[in-house]
Amino acid sequence: MSKNKQSGQKPKTVSRPKRVGWIVTGVIVAGAVGLFFAFRPASVTPAPGPDSITGAAPARSGDNTTASAVQAERAVQERLVGRWLRPDGGYILEIRRATAAGKLEAGYFNPRPIRVARAEWQRKDGRLQVFVELRDENYPGSTYTLEFSDTEDRLTGNYFQAVQRENFAVEFVRQK
Repeated sequence: MSKNKQSGQKPKTVSRPKRVGWIVTGVIVAGAVGLFFAFRPASVTPAPGPDSITGAAPARSGDNTTASAVQAERAVQERLVGRWLRPDGGYILEIRRATAAGKLEAGYFNPRPIRVARAEWQRKDGRLQVFVELRDENYPGSTYTLEFSDTEDRLTGNYFQAVQRENFAVEFVRQK
């Protein structure tokens, strides 16, 4: 006879329902950990790659001509970033970021926020152009097509007012 039978104690075993519960808990925890690592954000340390403001790739150290051109283009793109005031009505165009892919993160205020559906920049005929499309109440597809003057630090161009189907010559000056 075993020691347990002599003492009258039953051998200690984990019941089947408790064992299944522990296995299920383990599988859930392992799955959660797997999902965490699969969908976690990228490392905080910036890796060599596109610039966070413009999205442009950094130039190689031995390529001075390319480096100068990239730096010059990045500087112009960064000049778009800021709060721009339309003096004739107090409207604000806020450009928060310009990417190398031609996208702008922008907001528009009159004085309340108006939804910006699309904001882009491009270089055309050696000039930096900005396009902003508004889609909100009373702004059903109104657009700005602007050109950046680096020497005057202004955005000038056309505003298409979609409700009235009219075009207006406009300018924005940088708010200090």
